[in-house]
Amino acid sequence: QVQLMESGGGLVQPGGSLRLSCAASGSTSSIIAMGWYRQAPGKQRELVAHFSNSGDTNYAVSVKGRFTISRDNAKNSVFLQMNSLKPEDTAVYYCHAIRLSLSGLTDDWGQGTQVTVSS
Repeated sequence: QVQLMESGGGLVQPGGSLRLSCAASGSTSSIIAMGWYRQAPGKQRELVAHFSNSGDTNYAVSVKGRFTISRDNAKNSVFLQMNSLKPEDTAVYYCHAIRLSLSGLTDDWGQGTQVTVSS
């Protein structure tokens, strides 16, 4: 089992910045990839930014150039720096991890942190 704890959400004005953090605990040695998804009201959950198993990064087209994902492997943490925020970035942001276990690949999710971009 892996537990994921997000922090850093909040209310910010358009054009502002926020930094999200996610700390993993538990069976962290089984994690092979981590990243961020988001879900806006009435919409499906979508990928925002993610590390692959090889360490490559993948970004949603809508956030490229504005958001940056980073990590601290020693602390089993992943971060999302969000700049030039827009109202359409408003959503619940979820930390996501993929684990490799005896039963195969497993997805783990955090509880989510609300990001609201509004004037």
